[in-house]
Amino acid sequence: MAPPAPPPPQNQVPHTNPLRKPLIKVFLLTILCSLSYILGSYKTQNFSPSISSSTALVQDPNCLQTKNLSTQQKYPPQTLHYEPQHILSLPLHPPKTHKFSICPRNFTHYCPCQDPHRESQYSAERLLHRERHCPNDAEKLRCLVPKPQGYRRPVPWPKSRDYVWFNNVPFKRLTVSKKDQNWVRLERDRLFFPGGGTSFPMGIKGYIDRLKKIVPLKSGTIRTVLDVGCGVASFGASLMDYKILTMSIAPRDIHEAQVQFALERGVPAMLGVLSMHRLPYPSRSFDMAHCSRCLVQWTAYGKSSDGLYLLEIDRVLRPGGYWVLSGPPIGWRVSYKGWERSAQDLENEQNNLEDFARRLCWKKVREKGLFAVWQKPTNHFHCSQKLKALKSPKFCNEADPDAAWQLGFFYGIMSDKLKRVLVLLRYRKMDACITPLPKVVDIHDVSGGALEKWPKRLKSAPPRLNTAKTEGTTTWTFDKDNIQWKRRVLYYDSVLKLFGGRYRNVMDMNAGLGGFAAALSEYPVWVMNVVPVDAEVNTLGIVYERGLIGTYMNWCEAFSTYPRTYDLIHAHGLFSMYIAKCDILDILLEMHRIVRPEGAIIIRDHVDIIVKVKDLIERLRWNNKMSHSEAGPFHPEKILFVEL
Repeated sequence: MAPPAPPPPQNQVPHTNPLRKPLIKVFLLTILCSLSYILGSYKTQNFSPSISSSTALVQDPNCLQTKNLSTQQKYPPQTLHYEPQHILSLPLHPPKTHKFSICPRNFTHYCPCQDPHRESQYSAERLLHRERHCPNDAEKLRCLVPKPQGYRRPVPWPKSRDYVWFNNVPFKRLTVSKKDQNWVRLERDRLFFPGGGTSFPMGIKGYIDRLKKIVPLKSGTIRTVLDVGCGVASFGASLMDYKILTMSIAPRDIHEAQVQFALERGVPAMLGVLSMHRLPYPSRSFDMAHCSRCLVQWTAYGKSSDGLYLLEIDRVLRPGGYWVLSGPPIGWRVSYKGWERSAQDLENEQNNLEDFARRLCWKKVREKGLFAVWQKPTNHFHCSQKLKALKSPKFCNEADPDAAWQLGFFYGIMSDKLKRVLVLLRYRKMDACITPLPKVVDIHDVSGGALEKWPKRLKSAPPRLNTAKTEGTTTWTFDKDNIQWKRRVLYYDSVLKLFGGRYRNVMDMNAGLGGFAAALSEYPVWVMNVVPVDAEVNTLGIVYERGLIGTYMNWCEAFSTYPRTYDLIHAHGLFSMYIAKCDILDILLEMHRIVRPEGAIIIRDHVDIIVKVKDLIERLRWNNKMSHSEAGPFHPEKILFVEL
């Protein structure tokens, strides 16, 4: 056993390390942190590159004229000091010396997917040539579409509903060919819309007054309407008095720029036609569908040559929704001479129409004078038995009745092996069958769930939430989304002054649950909610159940609209979605095509993507300002405000 250690001398103080004392450690650590913070702040202020708002640019004859971005606001976005440390490849990135010239004057009203020169290559059978036929990558226009000579800032809403500047939509054909029907009238430098039309001999107000005696326009049960062959959209413009939002569609045809007239007026519209493919809307979208002498052959093209287009209307019509038809053959006993058709021919056409409506289980509500009204059943509880007796079309076996675009694949031979080299998104053809409604337990139930009346419908949880098609969307995520977008829109308003009357037509290029549009409901705007076909979840049905309107879209293609038709474009996460799918420069050029001069673009995305997009935007010579989001400087999501 070892002897014990001797005790220390009594007068000697034991040796201690002062760094072992906690208070001294804290004191030294505080000094080091303070020095690091001061040094870091000095370097950031003196060496970090600024990417705040762009200064005024020198005008170049090959580029658009730029202007300073107004940033007067209550809560100005903070100036960013960001040195990109994240490397992200950009497909088909243009070289530094690339110049974006202005397109020739004959492209002023260019619609890439409805180009008359391209449509001449397609058959006119069933109006196939009027459908979307988009250019391939080699044919795409990579220049800036010019505005027409004498273009002026659009007339602000609500005055624009009554008149617009002629130089903005310089087309006279309708003022001549429809002069006696009062569609549109040219007076000096203005186009006036008196509310006439082929089926509105007493004016659109008198037409609506008669219709509301049959259809409950004031009840709040009708919020979304589809107007086929809309003309200059006087029907949709008038329904706004009843808080009804109308999707007006018409092809680009001999009538010239009907949809462009509608959008210049500040009324929702897009290029579209009933032809061979489904309309780009989900099933059970619209509370009412309307046709005023739209010249659609309603009882043709299905099996046994009947009813394909009525089957498509049935697909997009909500349970209990209304179908309103005016014009031939309705009222044939009085009007057949004016239509220059035989009474027998028109009578047979109406009999076929009535018969097919019965085979769809539609109930005829009333026929009076100019129009007839049918109502779709609220469910198919007893319809299946009835259809067998009437020899009706069969129910579709389609797994997804909401699909308007179909995923397909192109295969090619590479290295002696069969490989999938390209994914194509094709348009979905119409089916000659009845789209079945969701099953119900009781005959009094509404298939898919009953909707609240407007405006309560906007904030209520839609029935399609948390279904198999919208997996991951719940009432909780819906409510959270609403709160988040309300906060974001308040932030946008502080920058862009959304109440100032400058913005009317708004597009959300990646709408999600429609929260952005819902947050704008108190502003004097309407929103085209676009759900990309590349989105992980198809939410367009939810958007419509909220009482909003929108469409499907593949943003590697051009949108179905004329140039200069939207005042404000919003893109949240869009470039992250498409940066590996197609050239994002083409998306930016498409945004330039459809936004109005002096309009604005809001791009919200991850900071890596924002830096890439900002670089392209500055080469396009667009005035822009990069900002933190309302979440603050430490959040990776940033905002790019762009003004043309």
